[in-house]
Amino acid sequence: MSSPDWQTWRPTVLATLMFIVDESAEKVLLIRKKRGLGAGKINGPGGKIDPGETSEACAIRETQEELGVTARNPTKHGELWFQFVDGLSLHVDVFRATEWEGDPIETEEAVPLWTSLSELPFEQMWADDRYWLTEVLVEKRHFMGKFLFDDDTMLTQEVTWIEA
Repeated sequence: MSSPDWQTWRPTVLATLMFIVDESAEKVLLIRKKRGLGAGKINGPGGKIDPGETSEACAIRETQEELGVTARNPTKHGELWFQFVDGLSLHVDVFRATEWEGDPIETEEAVPLWTSLSELPFEQMWADDRYWLTEVLVEKRHFMGKFLFDDDTMLTQEVTWIEA
């Protein structure tokens, strides 16, 4: 499958990701997903946006559900557009927060992992993450990423950096 026509592309699923960064410790709160899309992979907490819910409210809710932590004052840093060869098309709003309440707990959905910003486990993450995640977490950059996947294999990638 060639890259989709991104001009006319429409997602079938709207979702979010939240990355909580402890700047003083130079760590980010990641999860090892236990179920669903990407089970077994390391990622940020997140999930599908409910009808009538804003993407920011979804990112906060999903982080609470997956880790028992409430992100405060998150900032949207980017958008991910994913097209899968099997037909799934997914739009993900990416948030970063440096304030939170609560201590992360393991849930049925996720295992919490405080991870050094200098040692992100890209080999255990989705292939697209290495093209944008460090810049968002460390440099606080804003971006738009468009990716074509065949199951776990990334076929194409296009990342555009946006001046905030």
